[in-house]
Amino acid sequence: MAYFEELPEISYISRLANSNRNEDRILVKNIFKRAKLRTDIESAITAFNYYQIEEGERPDTLAKKIYDNEELDWVILITNNITNVRDQWPLSNNDLNSYMLDKYGSEENLTRVHHYETKEIRDSSNRLIMKSGLVVGEEFKFEYNVPIDTISTGNIYNYTPILIDGESARGAVTNYEYENKKNDEKRKIKILKREFVPLIITDLRNIMRYDKSSSQYVSRKVITTYNPRKSGV
Repeated sequence: MAYFEELPEISYISRLANSNRNEDRILVKNIFKRAKLRTDIESAITAFNYYQIEEGERPDTLAKKIYDNEELDWVILITNNITNVRDQWPLSNNDLNSYMLDKYGSEENLTRVHHYETKEIRDSSNRLIMKSGLVVGEEFKFEYNVPIDTISTGNIYNYTPILIDGESARGAVTNYEYENKKNDEKRKIKILKREFVPLIITDLRNIMRYDKSSSQYVSRKVITTYNPRKSGV
């Protein structure tokens, strides 16, 4: 089932050039209606598998691969709260290179530093002192104390400061590395298991129905807007 075929419609007064009657109307899809996962499914860890998007895969080709139906691409998008495929789906290698050249202007600029990140630092006992991947400035340095003397109670009363500076404390991340990492992070997605798909289809159809109690109600799939021409507005 195609997602846009399930969208309900709104009856608008026609503004088309060939419309010459006050009552002429056109039907347009209500794109503000949007399906979502049920809370009980979304919170159920066992309802999903994790998947790494392969090079060149699109939502429709992945839906064909997983569900044997390319029209269920919307299930994959809703499962991962993707509302803008262009920005939230990983680019192919060719498209990513074109995007980077357009953004940074040249191959040379791709090798320039985008930012600096911390490196993992551990003490002599292999305890984590500083985790890696934190964004820092170019002059970042890190100092921590190592105990050298204790008293009989076990309390420490003397320390030696250890200064971590330069490439031992931070590493440069180029524009090329930054964009590739950001694109790769989009590759890990959740896949709703096949047995839950009928439930989300049913939920979609229920969400797309209009309420009879609405004054704009025409049918389950159509609501109407007021006619300003008729009211004289």
